[in-house]
Amino acid sequence: MAQLSDDCFAYGGALIRVDDALADLRSRLVPITEREEVPLAAALGRVLAEDVVAGRPVPPHDNSAVDGYAVHFDDLSPDGPTLLPVAGRIAAGHPLAGPAERGRAYRIFTGAPMPTGPDTVLMQEDCRVDGGQVEIPPGIRRGANRRLAGEDVQQGAVILTRGKRLLPQDLGLAASIGRTRLMVHRPLSVALFSTGDEIYDPGGPVPPGGAYDANRATLAALLRRLGAEVADFGILKDDLATIRSALEAAAGRHDVIITSGGVSGGEEDHAKAALLAAGGRLHAWRLAIKPGRPVALGQLGSVPYLGLPGNPVAVMVTFFRVARPILLMLAGATAERPPRAYPVTVDFEYRKKSGRREYVRVVLQGSRDGLPVAAKHPRDGAGVLSSMVESDGLVELSEETTTVERGATVSFLPFSELL
Repeated sequence: MAQLSDDCFAYGGALIRVDDALADLRSRLVPITEREEVPLAAALGRVLAEDVVAGRPVPPHDNSAVDGYAVHFDDLSPDGPTLLPVAGRIAAGHPLAGPAERGRAYRIFTGAPMPTGPDTVLMQEDCRVDGGQVEIPPGIRRGANRRLAGEDVQQGAVILTRGKRLLPQDLGLAASIGRTRLMVHRPLSVALFSTGDEIYDPGGPVPPGGAYDANRATLAALLRRLGAEVADFGILKDDLATIRSALEAAAGRHDVIITSGGVSGGEEDHAKAALLAAGGRLHAWRLAIKPGRPVALGQLGSVPYLGLPGNPVAVMVTFFRVARPILLMLAGATAERPPRAYPVTVDFEYRKKSGRREYVRVVLQGSRDGLPVAAKHPRDGAGVLSSMVESDGLVELSEETTTVERGATVSFLPFSELL
């Protein structure tokens, strides 16, 4: 008696490991080379096209880390309180006029430049002021509460590396050395399609058997988070000629083409066939990944083509683990670190096939023995998009893993690392 399979893509040729497919595609593609100089305020999320070298130290001068009193350390008694006259006042942006004398204390405020000579700052909370004199207790170490010039950034140091995707703190660091503009790669231009007779744009009527298109909204947001410019080509119906024509038009104007749906082996799945009919090449089709096995990776001329699955959870998982690294490489983000996984303890049991990488949606619930505890989301269908909203991230199970026992330690990818 034949045994039915509950795996909807169990047949149709050998599966390709995710890492192998990515390595093959990377070997065929090259980053975009066009660069442009943009104002600092417009550089967030862009990929830096050249190293940023500090033309000055930060801070530019020794300064006080606290509100208090600047003194010569050698004027202090090691055995008892020291009484010194207060000879001046130094505020941030207002250096002391003239030299600092020995045997004197100087009222100083946080960020104010240290006067020449005094090398130590006493916090005001530790001192007692009586008239024009300050009493300083013993026990302070030489150089306390003094920030040195260049403590943050040394002049001549590379502070931001070419190929880095710029974060808010990167822009602040560039501003701290006086930069107002940065040289960045131009953004990737991505043509985005959904395919399928059954899907419709939100807001309009939906006939029986139809559904609103969630994939395009999800993918467009993910692409913009990576700094890409998105050209929304809408929904393509399940017709080979229509899809072929749309792919050809997109390839002439954009850096990357991404579709969702239409890449499995059904009679109405035309995206893969349309790519080949247009003269494109298919480098990989069926990846050893769940959810998301039908993923088409190819090219139309020199333009990369990424055909993602139709189920919304599979779309997100394959975007995170397949499309994202390819897009970052194409954008020139050579210094972008891969998403960081963290150890967690699982509060569930799981069985999987060998040779396939799987991603399990989990919710973090407290901790045990110093590690977060991950509970499996109760709904694991590839079409249950609400599970991605209600989960904290994905447990990643390697190709070699077949069994996960309750209490095991596994790798967890929080969504914050993937977005």
